[in-house]
Amino acid sequence: MALTKLFAAPRPGVSRPPAGQDGGGRQTSGGQPRGTEERRAVAGTGSETGAGAGVRATRRRGAGRRAGTGGRPGLTPDRIVDGCIALLDEQGPDALTFRRIGAWLGVDPTAVYRHFRDKDELVLAVADRLIARSLEDFTPSEHWRDTLRDMLVRSRTVYLAHPEAAVLSAARTTRRPAEMAAVEILLGTLADAGFPPDEAVKHYRALVDFVLAWAGFEAQYLTLDQAARSGDEAAWAREYAGAPADRYPHIAAAADHLPTVTAQDNFALALDLLLDSVEARAAEYGGPPE
Repeated sequence: MALTKLFAAPRPGVSRPPAGQDGGGRQTSGGQPRGTEERRAVAGTGSETGAGAGVRATRRRGAGRRAGTGGRPGLTPDRIVDGCIALLDEQGPDALTFRRIGAWLGVDPTAVYRHFRDKDELVLAVADRLIARSLEDFTPSEHWRDTLRDMLVRSRTVYLAHPEAAVLSAARTTRRPAEMAAVEILLGTLADAGFPPDEAVKHYRALVDFVLAWAGFEAQYLTLDQAARSGDEAAWAREYAGAPADRYPHIAAAADHLPTVTAQDNFALALDLLLDSVEARAAEYGGPPE
């Protein structure tokens, strides 16, 4: 599970931060439970808005729409991949068939086969395109820790912008140009921190798997229907607030705080904890080379 993973995106109901930004601040208190505000926050970031409700709203609006009709340009791999992401955004993973892709693009399905031999190849191309989008306008920061933070936040942001595509592709290794570019950046950044190659690889995998697991969980939440999300949101202020103190004393003591924790806060805190650990480990290897 390589960098396909790295490039991922808030938690159930998290507002998506613009690529390269922390979105929600850094350390906050508490941070584990998902609260009402957190779930509600699954809304826009950058040019993308409404990750949860937006995904479903666009599905309803565009169920029969075909992209690229009317004076269609020639069919290219890039156009197919972009069309697949748009189709996933509106209709979900079950729509990713060559027949549906062809209808969406306004071409015969056999035309898609000329560029992609099977669905798995398409999924890998979609995964690599998400990584490429996370790298848009990327510039390394002066300090290696800030570069790592930026890369991880960008990954999460892109996956939250396209949760259906994220759920389908986050666990894949694309072995394609965008993924390789991201791996190179991350390994180079960890080398700048002072890690030898073997340790750089271990820390790279830990960072990537953390973000992909987190973003994949959040993306999965965004694919739930509104009733399920609303019920989960309300639970922190309803069932947990009424938990009997004699049986759940710690829940009762924290009851007022449980609904206030946001997914954005959770991610910022978890990311800081992880980067603190990486920085401490880097110091054991002497820190950045002179």
